[in-house]
Amino acid sequence: MPDAPFDFRAMTRGGLDANQPILTKAADGMREAGAFGEPEQWRFDWERTYTRDAWLDQIPTQGAFTRLPSAKLAEVLEGVGAAIDAMGGSFTMPYATVVITATRTAA
Repeated sequence: MPDAPFDFRAMTRGGLDANQPILTKAADGMREAGAFGEPEQWRFDWERTYTRDAWLDQIPTQGAFTRLPSAKLAEVLEGVGAAIDAMGGSFTMPYATVVITATRTAA
């Protein structure tokens, strides 16, 4: 999407490292509140296999794509569908869910 008003490459760079500043900010906020024990970061890696149709159903619901004109979105869906077809009709997407937790201390 060369004419997109956003940079998709920036969305895929860095993975968890790119999100570490916000995770650190959340942990620091818990520390500053003074009502919690030391924050812990938990990471859960998981994956999901998507069929072509399941992935194409997801695309229009994702933030950046919701702003595309319908003709551009149709073009994206056609290209992505062709790429998934070329991979055999499905693919597995890796995910990482990260959580910051802290136990509330007695008041």
